[in-house]
Amino acid sequence: MTRAWFVTGTDTGVGKTRASAALLHALRARHARCVGMKPVAAGTDASGVNEDVLALRAAGNVAVPPELDNPVALPHAVSPHIAAARAGRAIELDHIVAAYRELARRADAVVVEGAGGFLVPLSADATGADLAAALGLPVILVVGLRLGCLNHALLTQQAVRARGLPLAGWIVNRLDPAMPEQEANLDFLRRRLDAPLLADWPWQPRDEPAALRFERLPD
Repeated sequence: MTRAWFVTGTDTGVGKTRASAALLHALRARHARCVGMKPVAAGTDASGVNEDVLALRAAGNVAVPPELDNPVALPHAVSPHIAAARAGRAIELDHIVAAYRELARRADAVVVEGAGGFLVPLSADATGADLAAALGLPVILVVGLRLGCLNHALLTQQAVRARGLPLAGWIVNRLDPAMPEQEANLDFLRRRLDAPLLADWPWQPRDEPAALRFERLPD
């Protein structure tokens, strides 16, 4: 059976791609075929490719058609619902789910990286939470350790639970080396997040994903 997880974050820019790529590298020790998926990518280069998608492809070890690992690629680096409107496209959850199922058929482990935070709008009616629920995957939360993250982490956990999805684990990515009371914040999260801490990464922006280590991998 293919193992798969949906990676979300406490906000945009908290290290979801870094975490997803690192997880793919770690999973390759357990699974023969590991692949990443970025269902919706907003912001592409001149060739129409998103840098997060490239990072996931580099971390996995299964080559798949781009319509499977990145079914929705949008040129503008703005909120997905705005990027889709600008591109004259509709983000259809059924289309993404079909791509995921084919991807899962070709792999033993799939890491699906969401866009932005858990409730990022994908259209006038759908959010990233709707996509996670449609995929039915356990969620891994990347907590960008900075001012405001406690509120964001607890709200995200609440939203994940409201969708009936399990929180499979959380990752701490220390974004601000000057942030006061980092350990006190981390202790609070350990008490209040009902999931195992998978990794706690210090401020090391130049480290490659393959060099990042996990305390444990998600079940």
